[in-house]
Amino acid sequence: MNTLASLPPRAAPFTETALCRWLGHAMPGDTFTYFRGALARSACRFATTLAQDERVELCRLAARARKLADSGLAHLVQRRHGFEDYEYILVARRRPRPAVVNLLPKILAEAA
Repeated sequence: MNTLASLPPRAAPFTETALCRWLGHAMPGDTFTYFRGALARSACRFATTLAQDERVELCRLAARARKLADSGLAHLVQRRHGFEDYEYILVARRRPRPAVVNLLPKILAEAA
């Protein structure tokens, strides 16, 4: 069983804008790992080890990933590596219709 001390070091956090930019150029099936760790714990202000600004950015990033999935532009996937060690992945989908593709500039502008 892994402990928090044995988990691999976190990479620099991604931003909401980077996520949207990536999706704008992604081909169907491309993946983007937007967080690794325990998202619920890291997003909770009482349980996180992140600085306040990092926690807020993580919450924005996770919310944006959810909105992209809800709008049909991507799938959300988790891969478990161990105790409190999950990889949170956004998978680009085929653009369903031109009307949905027209949402992308609006989403990018909103994220900026």
